[in-house]
Amino acid sequence: MGLDREQIVELLNEKDPQVVSNLFAEAYRIKVETVGEEVYLRGLIEISNICRKNCLYCGIRSDNSAVNRYQLTKDEVLDAAKFAIDAGYGSIVIQGGERHDKAFAKDIRILIKKIKRLSRENPLGITLSLGEQPLEVYEDWFDAGAHRYLLRIETSDNQLYNMIHPSDPIHSFNSRVQALLDLKYTGYQVGTGVMIGLPFQTAEHLADDLLFFREFDIDMCGMGPYIEHSQTPMWSLRTLLLPHEERLALSLKMVALLRLMMPDINIAATTAMQTLHPEGREMAIMAGANVVMPNMTIQQVRKEYKLYENKPGIEDDAAISKSRLEHFLNEKNIPIGWNRWGDSLRFRNR
Repeated sequence: MGLDREQIVELLNEKDPQVVSNLFAEAYRIKVETVGEEVYLRGLIEISNICRKNCLYCGIRSDNSAVNRYQLTKDEVLDAAKFAIDAGYGSIVIQGGERHDKAFAKDIRILIKKIKRLSRENPLGITLSLGEQPLEVYEDWFDAGAHRYLLRIETSDNQLYNMIHPSDPIHSFNSRVQALLDLKYTGYQVGTGVMIGLPFQTAEHLADDLLFFREFDIDMCGMGPYIEHSQTPMWSLRTLLLPHEERLALSLKMVALLRLMMPDINIAATTAMQTLHPEGREMAIMAGANVVMPNMTIQQVRKEYKLYENKPGIEDDAAISKSRLEHFLNEKNIPIGWNRWGDSLRFRNR
């Protein structure tokens, strides 16, 4: 649907429950018609909370000395990948803080190759979400077998980006955009996303985010509500935030509008939505999302990977996360695309 900026802003500001309900219903209809009714699962492995970045909103920022830092062993990652195979997830996501050391880049390459060998009979799709990297690292990981990469822009507005990041060379808006271009050049299915409900963020900012996604021609998107963390500088701005209910509603509108604007991409129902409402992920699916990422990180370290507070499921293990997700989806009669990669239709057709 060719929505323009003014129309997007109007719908983001819409308060009439019937109009909003109709928006969600139309987005769901378009999703089913274009990419199908099934939801695809990406087993999430939070490989490390060590990060060189110091983003002002993030609980694992490098200056947060209260965090117990960890890195999963290769065996722990491979055990999680084996769980994903047995569970029928079809794909995994390896996510972690941003690191640039050569040892880390090599470890990821080795892991990708081992996961490919482990899943020879039922190959796992591999998505990476490991921050900005040099082009040659992206190429190395792609050659090893990763084929999707998620790098959230967080906001497409340069000024707002600078307000939520330190003012130094490693937190550059232009570097973020260049990294997305490098990922596309390398051949990945490229995903990005934004935080919704940031301090000082307007409906116009969010409309521009959606237009950025369309202009960049992304393949997948993971976006959700901004949720504050008490051990970050942005905690001091919490009184400026929308109430949780309004942040969730705005996030659901963003999902629905993006589905209308880009019908054939993959859109994730993010955990942050579940943080604001127990059925937030399922609400996102009914508004047009078609990907869910059940957590497979070992229970011992889940509590240490807190980008924001009140993250759900940190006391669960992979099996409990799986059973709870299945229960919720079955209750809503939402079918699951078991043992399928669920690649972006937009990417396949490009």
